[in-house]
Amino acid sequence: MSSTPRITCKKVAIALLGYNSKDYLERFIPGILQTKYQDRTVVYIDNGSTDDSIKYVEENFPEVEIFKIEINAGFTGGYNQSLANIDAEYYVLLNSDVEVTPEWLDTIIDYMDQHKNIGAAQPKILHQPEPDHFDYAGASGGYIDKYGYPFCRGRIFNTLEKDEHQYDSCEKIFWASGACMILKADLYHELGGLDNNFFTHMEEIDLSWRISNAGYDIVVYPKSVVYHVGGSIIKYGSFTKLYHNYRNNLVMLYKNLPKRRIFPTIFMRIGLDIVAATRALFTLRFTEVRAIMTAHLHFFFKRKLWKQSRLNALKHVKTEAKNGIYRRSIVWDYFILGKKKFSRLKF
Repeated sequence: MSSTPRITCKKVAIALLGYNSKDYLERFIPGILQTKYQDRTVVYIDNGSTDDSIKYVEENFPEVEIFKIEINAGFTGGYNQSLANIDAEYYVLLNSDVEVTPEWLDTIIDYMDQHKNIGAAQPKILHQPEPDHFDYAGASGGYIDKYGYPFCRGRIFNTLEKDEHQYDSCEKIFWASGACMILKADLYHELGGLDNNFFTHMEEIDLSWRISNAGYDIVVYPKSVVYHVGGSIIKYGSFTKLYHNYRNNLVMLYKNLPKRRIFPTIFMRIGLDIVAATRALFTLRFTEVRAIMTAHLHFFFKRKLWKQSRLNALKHVKTEAKNGIYRRSIVWDYFILGKKKFSRLKF
């Protein structure tokens, strides 16, 4: 699994996950090492790369610890394999295509230290190619509607708002972005980490949901700012991305909803997915049609696997997640009512 021995870090382990990411490592590791917060260790987790990523880090950044995974284990497996061998008080899950700012870590760790019930947090995430706009993956905090559609404060579906400091307040949210997610390490292991059945996409929302169900808060702390490139490993609109988004969303609902809400919510969600597939068919987006159909088939045919995941999740449920849930349909409000900005939504 790994040729690297156990890594004992300082208080914070910045776990930088990469796959064939040499270009991003060149661009962004120097900034990570300039982080003013000193009680931290940077660990590069190489997820089965076939390029010179490891060699480049070894030769240019000897202060960076390296954890090597032989075969790409996805976002979930990459972190689960590595974090099982990394000791720290806090984990920072950080994508290799994220640019940080010098004080991005100081304030958010201090805030989590002062508020012991916070299980996970994220900074404000801006779009690195357009740094005055929010990023797709997280923006200023993740939310979810009653049918399981995720969106963000600053990003609804594909509409990215310009950052005019309108979402700079610290808030309790539903999910923290996997692009840059700060977690209590003990809690991560207590809950079983990321779900390996997801492989990639929705895994951080599933983990966030389990953290909330365990009685902890998740927050966005916008005084901390990072910039995310996005789409660097799995391209937007690809079959792989679409398939995992649709399948994993259904799995996530089945795993984490209270029993009384599973059937009506998933029934409605499947209906909305069929509408999306029909729309894609008429607009000749056949890749999306195939991804939705395959996702639904795998959701039903592998139900024994998802049932076990639900049973594992139920072991840690102490309460029902409430923060960051939009009790209306974001699909209806966005596409029919034209509410493209988060500020127009009524919670």
